[in-house]
Amino acid sequence: MAKITAQMVKELRQATGAGILETKKALEASDGNFDKAVDLLREKGAARAAKRVGRDANEGLIKMYSHTGGRIGVMLELNCETDFVAKNETFLDLAHNVALQIAAMSPKYVSTEDVDKTELDRELDVLRSQALAEGKPEHIVEKIVAGRLSKFYEEVCLLEQGFVKDDSKKIKDLVTETISATGENIIIGRFARFEIGESKE
Repeated sequence: MAKITAQMVKELRQATGAGILETKKALEASDGNFDKAVDLLREKGAARAAKRVGRDANEGLIKMYSHTGGRIGVMLELNCETDFVAKNETFLDLAHNVALQIAAMSPKYVSTEDVDKTELDRELDVLRSQALAEGKPEHIVEKIVAGRLSKFYEEVCLLEQGFVKDDSKKIKDLVTETISATGENIIIGRFARFEIGESKE
């Protein structure tokens, strides 16, 4: 069993935002392996975050963000449960990062549930036709379509997109981490993205 030092606990706390006891337990459970301890804490955080989903989130803020010298603007509504958390640095960081993501990646929807049914049906038809045109057997076409549909969701749905600063995480992972860190349910309410010249196209 590896000796767990105060420095190891400190470094893990800085990396994850977890409490002293939680980080010590994670290091003990992973025999001092930093990366495994991070994964353990992430899993626990996701489990705790899942319990908070569904609670009312009627506080929050409207984040205004301007990008590339004012050529792109974003307005984002990010909700939480209390005005206390709405002023919390972790929550404010999430608002900034999500607004940056919207500016850079131009999603159309917040989540997969928001995708317009007509657009989704059209996309499914196109993906099926492509798979059949490639000579794929009928019985595996649906599996291929499902795989390609997830790529479509990653393009158009904010929560499914890889984070522009770290594509090993999706935006939904950032939200989950912030829920875990703040102890409150957090919801991306809605957003609007504006780009100079866009309305003239």
